[in-house]
Amino acid sequence: MTPAFLAALDAIPTGTSRGRYNDQTYVVSKTDFADGKSVKLVAEALGGTDYISLNVYLTRQQALLKPCEMTAAKVIAFVTGVKIEG
Repeated sequence: MTPAFLAALDAIPTGTSRGRYNDQTYVVSKTDFADGKSVKLVAEALGGTDYISLNVYLTRQQALLKPCEMTAAKVIAFVTGVKIEG
């Protein structure tokens, strides 16, 4: 996992917010677990059918990305491309 992906994930606020991606508005929910060593992110397009779900686990050796029933490319593109509003 790239530093750019981890920085983009870190920039998404914990809790629920709205974001824009590919000309759609999403409700984005980010939850931190285990003192930030595990992160869950879920995003759902408003008025559409797109859905993003992933977990990231930070170990001493590496960061592990676990997309939920979708490709890693899809979740990486979303996290690095979403613009959080407000």
